Amino acid sequence: MYVVLTSKPGEYRTEAGTGVEPVAAYEYHFHGRLKAIFTIARIQDASRVRIVEETEGGTINDIPTRQMEKFHTREEAYDELHGLTQFGTIEAELRECALTA
Repeated sequence: MYVVLTSKPGEYRTEAGTGVEPVAAYEYHFHGRLKAIFTIARIQDASRVRIVEETEGGTINDIPTRQMEKFHTREEAYDELHGLTQFGTIEAELRECALTA
């Protein structure tokens, strides 16, 4: 199974935890500005992710992936992301980027 992890630079980042293996990452640009980074990750049973607020005094939350939308294949997860760029005439695109450690 696969999930999509979302990070918004300057606001929060989602980190892979135990049982979570990132396989691809994409920057989401809206009207030429970076709005988010999406990471497609393969998950195992009982896996967790960490959400870290990047603002001063931000909190850290560890959540089980069972609470997240899941996809059977990496391609299904990408298709869901790709749908972000296909709405009328909005100026949006996904750009593949390097996985971060």
